[in-house]
Amino acid sequence: MGLRAAISRIYRGEISADIVGKPKIWYSISGLLLVLSIAGLLVQGLNIGVEFKGGSVFTFKASGHSIEDVRGAVTGGGAHQAIVQKAGGDWRVTTESLSSAQVSEIKKNVTRQLSVPESKVSTQVVGASWGGEIQKKAWQALVVFMILIIGYLSVAFEWRMALAAVVALVHDLVITAGVYAWSGFEVTPATLLGFLTILGYSLYDAVVVFDMIKEVTRPLTATSRTTYSEAANQALSSTLVRSLNTSLVAILPVGAILFIGTTLFGAGTLKDLSLALFVGMIIGTYSSLCVATPLLVQLKEREPKYKAIRANIARREHSAKRQAKAAKVTQATGAADDDPGDAGDGDGGAEDVKASVTVRKVVQQGPRQQPKRGSRQQRRNK
Repeated sequence: MGLRAAISRIYRGEISADIVGKPKIWYSISGLLLVLSIAGLLVQGLNIGVEFKGGSVFTFKASGHSIEDVRGAVTGGGAHQAIVQKAGGDWRVTTESLSSAQVSEIKKNVTRQLSVPESKVSTQVVGASWGGEIQKKAWQALVVFMILIIGYLSVAFEWRMALAAVVALVHDLVITAGVYAWSGFEVTPATLLGFLTILGYSLYDAVVVFDMIKEVTRPLTATSRTTYSEAANQALSSTLVRSLNTSLVAILPVGAILFIGTTLFGAGTLKDLSLALFVGMIIGTYSSLCVATPLLVQLKEREPKYKAIRANIARREHSAKRQAKAAKVTQATGAADDDPGDAGDGDGGAEDVKASVTVRKVVQQGPRQQPKRGSRQQRRNK
């Protein structure tokens, strides 16, 4: 069966994917992605936007010039560092925090070297204290979000489901941050909005799957013939098509914003937001299905109730195998007793039976005892 045919059958609900039964594969993939993401954060680091670290921003239109020309015009005015970005026909240059006199000098130098009217050079100065306050608020929002999520899942479901969902959320955050580190995209307040959005989206998929698992596993008892893992995999398979369709419908427009909007229209803010959404939706769907659910199953299988179910099923299977083996032995013995070849054909068969009886008697009686002959002198006296 080809890959395309298998995917088509999964979408039609004809076959189910054994996702829960192969946790090592999914954990290996996630581990590799996490290692690459952490390496990117340590080696490359995040490109923190001026809104968080503070600085000055210059925006102007200048056609017919390269990035090096624009950077030279800004640094020639007194800036020590300049991050140059082009969004459509606009140049956006970010520098360190500058004084009013330094900003005025840079604007004059841009006018001289790039032939841009000074009135057309817009500036924005962001203080480091304001950026630090924004960063603090962002972390507070993330912590509050996590607390609310843990509380909701613990009340609506149980703590094991809450733990599995939180692990998946952290998994999504680290990988998305790693993509930002390796790509060099700037982290702005729009990026944080995208992060919070993908957390909610990932949580949505997890709640849908967990709710179905809860319904399917509720009737399980000690006499059930289905383990928790098998029931959870059935529930996951029943929601798989829905999750894939929902993710695909959401990813397509976000991908259009990311790839078409940034390349053709140079949408800066949309680019920061769309990358977080695009990566987060893909990783969020994967983590909900392949990380959160297998982790939940492993936690639940440790409960005494589901351990007993698995032990009872294993005991019944072992007993069934023993009975089947005994039936085969009995059948083979019966066939040997009824084999007409043992009696032979005609008189030859009867002779074989007599010979067999004779041999059996000899074996039972043991070797024949020879009479004691005595010494030669005793025989002469006789």
